[in-house]
Order: sequence, then C-alpha cells, then structure tokens
Amino acid sequence: MTVLNSKELQAAVEEVLPPECGLTKIEVEGPQVVVYVRNISAFYGDENLITKLAGKVRKKVLVRVDAASLMPPEKALATIKTLIPPEAGVEQVRFDAVFNEVIIEALKPGIAIGKGGSVLKSVILNTGWSPRVLRAPTTPSEVSKAVRGALLANSEERKKFLLGLGKKMFISEGTCDWIKITALGGFKEVGRSCMLLQTPHSNVLVDCGINADTSDKERAYPYLNAMNLALEQLDAVIVSHAHLDHCGFVPYLYAYGYEGPTYCTPPTRDLMVLLQQDCINVMNSEGEGNAPYGEREIKKELNHVITRDYGEVTDVTPEIRFTFHNAGHILGSSSVHIHVGEGMHNIVYTGDIKFGRTNLFDAADTYFPRIETLLIESTYGGRDDLQPRLDDAEAHLVQAIRKTIEQRGKVLIPVFAVGRAQEIMLALESHLKDENITVYIDGMSKEASAIHTIYPEYLRRNVQRRILQNDSPFDKEMFKHVVSKDRKDIAEGDEPCVILAPSGMLSGGTSVEFLKMMAGDARNALVFVGYQSAMSLGRKIQNGEKEVPMLNERHKVDALKINLGIDTIDGFSGHSDRSQLLAYVRNLRPKPSRILTMHGDENKPEDLARTLNRMMHVETRAPMDLDSIRLK
Repeated sequence: MTVLNSKELQAAVEEVLPPECGLTKIEVEGPQVVVYVRNISAFYGDENLITKLAGKVRKKVLVRVDAASLMPPEKALATIKTLIPPEAGVEQVRFDAVFNEVIIEALKPGIAIGKGGSVLKSVILNTGWSPRVLRAPTTPSEVSKAVRGALLANSEERKKFLLGLGKKMFISEGTCDWIKITALGGFKEVGRSCMLLQTPHSNVLVDCGINADTSDKERAYPYLNAMNLALEQLDAVIVSHAHLDHCGFVPYLYAYGYEGPTYCTPPTRDLMVLLQQDCINVMNSEGEGNAPYGEREIKKELNHVITRDYGEVTDVTPEIRFTFHNAGHILGSSSVHIHVGEGMHNIVYTGDIKFGRTNLFDAADTYFPRIETLLIESTYGGRDDLQPRLDDAEAHLVQAIRKTIEQRGKVLIPVFAVGRAQEIMLALESHLKDENITVYIDGMSKEASAIHTIYPEYLRRNVQRRILQNDSPFDKEMFKHVVSKDRKDIAEGDEPCVILAPSGMLSGGTSVEFLKMMAGDARNALVFVGYQSAMSLGRKIQNGEKEVPMLNERHKVDALKINLGIDTIDGFSGHSDRSQLLAYVRNLRPKPSRILTMHGDENKPEDLARTLNRMMHVETRAPMDLDSIRLK
C-alpha cells in the first residue's frame, strides 16, 4: 500500500486546505489524520473539503479547532444549551480538552445532531469544540457509564497511545511477497477462537478467545506460544464480536507485554468489557482465583480499543487494512474483510454469522470488494444440522411455556446474556404480553439489554424504530429483573414463571444456581434455545443424563438429579444452520477461490468443507489448531 511520510502528508493537506483556514498542525491518531485549524468557518465554506482531504491522504480525516481558538468550557456549555433543542433530552455535557471535543449524551441524538448535522455544525462554529453525540440508554447502564467515564478520564493516556500508533503507520519496511495464517484456536472446535495473520512485516491476531466450558487449561486458551513471537511483536488485534470464545483472552495479552490496538465495533467494546468482567468474577468465585487476568488488564485493554463502524476502511499496518461488515450474530458482530498488500490478497473472516431471519438483526452481509480466501464458521455445518423456521421455533417455545405454567411449574431458559437473551425477550414480548406471565431476567441480561438501546442502528429496522420512539421492548412490565437475594424465593415459591439466566451452556453463572434449586421438581422445565458445546454441562443434560456432577457450597462435587422436563428448541440460534451456511456462500459476491472452515465441533468443519468443494468447485479445507497455511 502507498504510505505517505510526514512531509508528504503535510504537503498533501496544504495542497487541499485553503490558507484562510489557518492550519496549525497535523496529527496522526492511530488510523486517522487530524487537522487542526484556527478558522473553522473558512473550512466549512466548502462542504466537500473533508472528502477532498480524505481522498488526498487516503485515510479518515477529522478536523478540529486549535486549542487557542476554543471558547472557554463554561461559556461553551451555556451556548450549547441554547443551540440544542430541549426535546433532544440531553442528559450530560462534558468537555475533553485533550481531544478538543465536547461529548453530548442525549436520549434522542438525532435531534441533537440536527437535519444534515446542522445542530452539530452550529456547535463547532459557535464554540470551536468538536461535538460528539452519544446515545443515552433507555434504562441505566453501569457498563456504558463506566466505559465512557474511563475513556474521558484517560484521555491523555489514549492520546499518547494514538499518536505513537500513528507514527508506526509511516514506517514502510519493504514489499509484501507472502501471506500466512496460523490457527491458534477455534479450528475443528468451538471455543478459544484465535488466528494469526502474518506478512513479512506485519503480525495481526484476529480474535483471541477462551473456552469457558472446560477446566483443562491446555484446552481453555489459545496456543499463543505457537506464534513464535513475543506479544510485543503483535501489531494489532481485531475482534469480530464480544462473546468470550472470541474476545475473552484479549486482556491477557495486555498483562504480558502487548501494547498495541484492539479494533472492534462500538457495541462490541461495551459488551466485551461487560463479559470479560463477569468472566473473571465467575472464575475467581469458583476456585482459587483462577482468572488469567484482572480488572487492571481490562482497563488497559479499554484504553487501547479503537472502535470502527461497519463499512469503515481502516489501516492496521502499512500492509494490512480491514473493514467490518454486519455478521447478524449479536449486537455489533462483524465479519472482517482484510485487504493485504496493494491488491495482493483479500480475506473474509466470517466470525460467527447468521444468514437468516431473526428478531434482532439483519442477515449477514454477502457483498465484499474482493475475496480470494474465505474463512467460514461451521458450528452447524454437519449434514443433519437443519433448524426450523423462526416462526415455528417461537410457537414451540410458547407451547412449552404454557404447558409448564398450566402445571404450576417454572421454566428455566439458560441464555447467553448477549444475543439469545434479547432474542427470546422479543419473542416472549410478542406472544405472551397479554397472558400475565412474569419473566424474570437474571445476571447480565439486564445490562446487555440496556446496551442494545444505546446502539439501535445495529438492530433490525422495526426494533430500532421502537427504541427511538421510547417503546423499547426490553423495558416492558412483564420483564422483572432479579436481585440475588430473591433467587431462592423465585425458584422455590408457588408462582409459575419463566426465568432467563446466563450462562447459555450451564457452564456457570445464575442458570446453574437456578438449576440446582429447580432440578428436583418434575413440574419444572429446562428449555435449551442455544448451542451446547461438546464438553458443556448443557450438552450432558441435553443428551439425557439424569445425574450430573455439580459443585456444592464447599466446592466439593455432588451428583445433581435431573427430574425436571427437558426440551430443546432449535431455531433461535445466532449461528447459521447448514442450509443458511450454504446459502451464504452461494450469495457471496465475488466468489472466493479458496474456502477454509473453522469454529465447529467433531466432523462438522470437514463435512461442510466437502460439501462446499462439490458445490463451489473451489479449493476447500478444514484446518485444525496449530496448522499454518500460506495464502500467497
């Protein structure tokens, strides 16, 4: 790729920027160029100027007013209050003097932004401060509050990190004449997804997860020692989505020497912090403080996160750039399009994808600029892995709930707090809202649902519209949030009810607490609505085991007798079934010339690879962990 040095960058900006703008300095903050001017009015005199600058420097460009020309914060705050309509519901205005930004949190950001950005334009023209509008959640979110507070408090540290990263973007060390990937986890298995992408001068990790469903440390974490690199030699980490099997080991990198960026979408950042924090709490509560990292490393990771929206092209190194595309799996989940060299090779790493209808998201994107190599998940890639239509799955779920409620029992639905919980909530709200059935929401699902309301633009149009109209389906009266002291009363009381509790595979969390209290009563039901990995407790019960090992309060193993009814309802998964995976590949534009399958238990990756070979007439393969493959 063409890389401008600092002098060339200065000359390129000066060539486009009119002198009357009063250019004071140019900074490269990681993957983006920031231009500082004294006269912002002159800059806005040409509405195409920002596009011209971006085209010239071939990077995302931000324009900020020089610090010497900013209005004092107290006066700027008063001015902003007169410019933003009251109906925007502004909840907080904060100034970030490090980045010359004013951060505006509003319940209705669209009104705060104004038609065509008119209100924001008036803010910067009148005060000099660059406005950044954030959506306030419809219900309080401790995680978003903590994330936003930490990013503001650590602005100086983040600025220093971004400027240091920007300097590395100017270093071009020679030609790119080979590309290699190494499978470090999540190949021919589900869990600890991790892949190393290498060129002669770049080392990039794509995902870095854990397998939470095993206590065997040899199988719980990625094979990072197989990189034959020090962590300091990594240039970047790209995270496809926030589930722990894809992001759960990223803080470990920062604990042992990694100082580079982690790229993800904005919702992934917030959900990643939520799930990682819960992960260390669960790990430390179940034994002798076994978590591989702590809160300090999560905070360090947060300071190094660079968020990117779908469709935003981002340079990672002088040789590698990537773009996130909707994966349809969970909030903010992405397939990653990676462009290597000057048109040398293009990779699509699907992450976890859903190419089918759900209540929450649009189907995964299938249009990319170029694809030579496709890496595709195969969670449901086996020949018999066909799921029912969503309408049929919802009817089955409602029938199972009504049957259990009629016999005065309770329905326990283990869910992933992010994704499946919200999908099931939408189904229950649609079908049971008039039946006076209480649905208890436990664990992180409340917090995760609040985060969904911050990012409605990532949701399906109808859900997005409801949130924007203050009719969030996640805030309905039928959903009651559980306080820990009430769990025993809920599980053993007389009230028939539905309980949504993480984790989805019964690998820990409050779903296991409820199972212990409910397993002995035959009136109750345990309903699985998501994937159960081969080693999980959920899979054992799903397969019909009537006694399962369970840790008691003294951390000794007891046998838990399973007397409650067991039901599995397919169709709610955030993963594509076999027919959807095949349809996804058929609909890819352009057609890949090589397909590698990953993220699947047992023989499913090989089964899918064989079928795709016959269907697409291209090279296919199912690599296993520790395989290295030269792509070019």
